[in-house]
Amino acid sequence: MVAALLLCMAIPAAAQWMWRDANGRVTASDIPPPREIPDKDILHRPSGANRASAAPATAAAAASAPASAAAASAPAGDKDLQARKRAADQQQQAKAKAEEQRNAAIRADNCSRARSHLTTLESGQRLAKINDKGEREVMDDKTRADEVRRAREVIASDCK
Repeated sequence: MVAALLLCMAIPAAAQWMWRDANGRVTASDIPPPREIPDKDILHRPSGANRASAAPATAAAAASAPASAAAASAPAGDKDLQARKRAADQQQQAKAKAEEQRNAAIRADNCSRARSHLTTLESGQRLAKINDKGEREVMDDKTRADEVRRAREVIASDCK
């Protein structure tokens, strides 16, 4: 248990940069040194890191870069990471496709019901509704016109 704890504490230390600045001071950081520091003054860098790959990306560049481009620029040793990213992307795409199919089925059902309701409303036969008191009320012309308008709105939005 203690060995695992010590190992976890040693991992962040391995990812440290150390360099000598223009005044001769030694600086340690988890981010790479500024570009004006020559390579000869870099005393320690994380294993496998160079300044170009370790430089922090701007928020705009990170937001505009697709996940596949990020996976393509990863070091060759991270093939497992790339595979996991691809699998996560595929899973997310499958989830989005399933959600879209479910929404399409709901829209088709709404369309079918609205068309049936509109046909009933336009048939001219006497219709009744049950009010909140449980009483039966015959639909008047104004209520019928409102229901026809609502049914047409549903048809316009869901029957594409």
